[in-house]
Amino acid sequence: MKQFGSVNKKGDLENRITKLFGIQYPLIQAGMIWASGWKLASAVSNAGGLGLLGAGSMYPAILEEHITKCKAATENPFGVNLPLLYPDIDQHIETIIKHKVPIVFTSAGNPKTWTKKLQDNGIKVVHVVSSTKFALKSQEAGVDAVVAEGFEAGGHNGRDETTTLCLIPNVKKNIDIPVIAAGGIGDGTTMLAAMVLGAEGVQIGSRFVCSHEASSHLNFKNQVITSNEGDTELVLKDLTPVRLLKNDFYQKVKVAENNCADIAELKNLLGRGRAKLGMFEGELMAGELEIGQIASRLNTIENASDIVFQIISEFKQSLRSLFELRAIKP
Repeated sequence: MKQFGSVNKKGDLENRITKLFGIQYPLIQAGMIWASGWKLASAVSNAGGLGLLGAGSMYPAILEEHITKCKAATENPFGVNLPLLYPDIDQHIETIIKHKVPIVFTSAGNPKTWTKKLQDNGIKVVHVVSSTKFALKSQEAGVDAVVAEGFEAGGHNGRDETTTLCLIPNVKKNIDIPVIAAGGIGDGTTMLAAMVLGAEGVQIGSRFVCSHEASSHLNFKNQVITSNEGDTELVLKDLTPVRLLKNDFYQKVKVAENNCADIAELKNLLGRGRAKLGMFEGELMAGELEIGQIASRLNTIENASDIVFQIISEFKQSLRSLFELRAIKP
């Protein structure tokens, strides 16, 4: 299994992802809007993973502030998650280059637009995809790796509803650059499962929403850890697909969709600042609450460093069990 790479003297996994980013573990904390600020990103990077700032919910001056604070809080690599449809993206790009951020994860747009400029400035570029088709386009655009994100993931998602279990081997089979798995991953066993399927690392979002360092509102965190199986659903597929916790806003969306609302009606219902209202300001009924299906398995709010250590410990134990199983002869 080439994706596992080799184990160094410290017992840590070394593969193309750890070498690409210069990190200890092939574990990336997703750059989620209203959750992934400098406190979370630096804590994950300090613990040996790769922390990402969520630039999608930051004005240019705010992103610069978070980059500056993150650089002061960690000597380890960190990155920025940058939705390519962001209205002030040119300013974000210049800020990232100015501060020599080493890694950028792009999403929601054409990777050809900015990849070369970022790479010309010494920045590693990873693009988030939800299908093999877009993974191939990303490879053609010259990105260094892709995040293949399955239907289980929180936030904005693919329309095809391809699960992580199906997506990872499909993408791995068709591209040569490293694959990072996302969607439904929140512990060491699911991390191992993704890597058995061909991923060389994982990106985890929902589990880190439930960290003390996440900038999301405590009301939202508590809503996540008390949620049950079936409490999320992918909606707004005709507009911008997004997985939400079920609340009053979700119910209004479902009624509108069942009544065949057009895009203009859905945009009017969504309005402006709905995600900020729910996830950052803690309005649980009228707000948009983006989270993955794995929310039903989360039940505590923890320190980000403890989350990293727990996941890696579980991963190593599961990996040992896997190799012990392979050693058993029928």
